[in-house]
Amino acid sequence: MARIGGRNSWIAVPAGVICAAVVGALVWLSLPMVPVTVAWIGETLRRATSPAPATTSEPSAAMQAAEGGAIDCRTLYPDDLWNELTWRGGSLLNQTATPPATEAASLVEAVTPDVLVTCEWNFASGSIVTTLSRVPADARPIAEAAFAGQGFSCTTSDGALVCTRTRGEVLEEHTLRDDLWLASVESPWHPEDYGPRLDGNVWD
Repeated sequence: MARIGGRNSWIAVPAGVICAAVVGALVWLSLPMVPVTVAWIGETLRRATSPAPATTSEPSAAMQAAEGGAIDCRTLYPDDLWNELTWRGGSLLNQTATPPATEAASLVEAVTPDVLVTCEWNFASGSIVTTLSRVPADARPIAEAAFAGQGFSCTTSDGALVCTRTRGEVLEEHTLRDDLWLASVESPWHPEDYGPRLDGNVWD
């Protein structure tokens, strides 16, 4: 059998033994990590196959009001509608505590709403004023009569009284549910489904 030139068996054999000893030592040193490695792999597989935890949604404005929490304009609006308003040309928001802006002034006097927040939006193309107020539990029949006297169209759905009226470029939308009154006056720009989108964010 031909030998490889330059190879010395006196050196190769001890070198091989040393290499085998080093590998064996490394294996022996790594043995305590085997249970840890197995546990880590198992935990990784469990996380990969387990269902994602449910996300915790923010409480609605109605829930915050019931719990006595502070409500601001950002709380009032769903994200898509908030973005639509803030990106409107010339958008300027003023948060106040002024009474609902409505031509049904007799209703404001009769129920004396406790204003939680009023959001006054001004744009290059018009304005929107929305107010969320707390009202007495018996305010609904008073409101329905007041709105009917001002030419509003009212419907009742899911325990809420919804009244709307359009005169020229001015649209008024009002929703009374539980002990809350959501009032909006839009002129002349009317975002699509502005009232229903607000209602869904306040009470759902």
